[in-house]
Amino acid sequence: MVRYICAMNKKVRVRFAPSPTGGLHIGGMRTVLFNYLFAKHNNGDFILRIEDTDQNRFVPGAEEYIFECLKWCGLEPDESVLHGGGYAPYRQSERKELYKQYAEQLVKEGKAYYAFDTPAELEEKRKTVPNFQYSQLTRSEMKNSLTLDEDAVQKLLAENIPHVTRIKMPHDETVGFVDMIRGAVNFNTSQVDDKVLLKADGMPTYHLAVVVDDYLMKITHAFRGEEWLPSSPVHILLWQYLFGIENMPEWAHLPLILKPDGKGKLSKRDGDRLGFPVFTMNWTDPKTGELTAGFRERGFLPEAFINFLALLGWNDGSEQEIFTIEELIKKFSIERVHKAGAKFDYEKAKWFNHEWIKRSTVNSLQLTLKPLLINAGVEVNDDEKLKTAIELVKDRCTLLPDFVQQSSFFFQSPKEIDINSIKPKWNEHKQQFFAELIHVYGLSTLWNHEELENSFKELAAASQIKPGDVLLPLRIMLVGGKFGPHVFNIAEVLGKKETINRIKHTLSLLSSELNG
Repeated sequence: MVRYICAMNKKVRVRFAPSPTGGLHIGGMRTVLFNYLFAKHNNGDFILRIEDTDQNRFVPGAEEYIFECLKWCGLEPDESVLHGGGYAPYRQSERKELYKQYAEQLVKEGKAYYAFDTPAELEEKRKTVPNFQYSQLTRSEMKNSLTLDEDAVQKLLAENIPHVTRIKMPHDETVGFVDMIRGAVNFNTSQVDDKVLLKADGMPTYHLAVVVDDYLMKITHAFRGEEWLPSSPVHILLWQYLFGIENMPEWAHLPLILKPDGKGKLSKRDGDRLGFPVFTMNWTDPKTGELTAGFRERGFLPEAFINFLALLGWNDGSEQEIFTIEELIKKFSIERVHKAGAKFDYEKAKWFNHEWIKRSTVNSLQLTLKPLLINAGVEVNDDEKLKTAIELVKDRCTLLPDFVQQSSFFFQSPKEIDINSIKPKWNEHKQQFFAELIHVYGLSTLWNHEELENSFKELAAASQIKPGDVLLPLRIMLVGGKFGPHVFNIAEVLGKKETINRIKHTLSLLSSELNG
């Protein structure tokens, strides 16, 4: 028997249901994004549900961290623990009693059973039976309500003996569904073990909770990673048993995000090993204190991060690469999501960020960069100068921290001067040129980059020096090294007094170096 689901003509409702157990991997963030884009493209609702039924793995602060990640990315849910909604509660631990009644219903109908095996007995079984699975092949050898008589079962229940509830997988049936990305997918039930639905502490496992919650919250489409494909037959049967297969959401199993070499799923260890972030934001493990880097703190704009994620496994069929969130909403189609995994490319991610920095307005960048510079010890007390500096250097910055090096010299004299890059070609003639330049600039009445450049070139011609031979020393005098925007733009922003002082300071250093 093959069971398929059909498209539903209902208002689109999608959900992201993370477990608050740690940092938010970019694979999870991409799932958020695809859910959000699909919902907004179809004028639907995006729900955030917290799946915290595994209390052993619960990590304090992780739930708040998830919401902060979504807020930074601009992907705010329509319904959630924080946003409210008509299907509360949105935290599974607060829905505990709901799941128990459905588990009991399955037991009464012969679709599930109680298993009283202790953890020690199960561990012993795993030691003695290679690749042991609690399934239709082994359940008759175990201590459960299928092998015990009714009186014994009732006695154990009355004594509150710890037990779990397991689904009773049927023998040799074909269970299938139509995946929105992969097409028809079929499974043989004999190859699937009897998954636990309700744990000994009364909490549901993912298998039961996801089905019950998706039904009660009227979820129409469920997007999740392809690693959940093997669990699909359990979920399909639960839908059939409890609510009817016709009420099941349409599913799409998203491709994995792969390591840069394409061999295996991208992991936190890969980021640690290769020096790039794999979490959306910095995450500090409260138990170990270990810090895992995030894209936000590394210096990514949220627009660039979203743009990059969207193209990890999806495209609109064109050559376009830069998308605003509005364009993504308009063009997103789940049918354009690839079946194959998408290789992670950090250099491409940085390219997106560079492009978005170039496209960003000075005013929007100022809000982010002023605190960044202040935190780096740069005193920024002139917002107009900051705006001018940002306009001059933003095309040179790939990550936001690049602005610290590329613009801090506008606000404070460089702490170090790279005179080693000047000394090899330095001579008395150039020393005299800059001494004269100080005099010329001191008499200047029009302090703008055009006049400063003209005066510089005229003096170079009069001194019989090629302008190129003295441009690099001037740059180093003003900024400390071989970087920065057009040198006369720098001088214009610094002003007459500061420009002359920096030239004098470097000339003094060179004189000391050359004279011993």
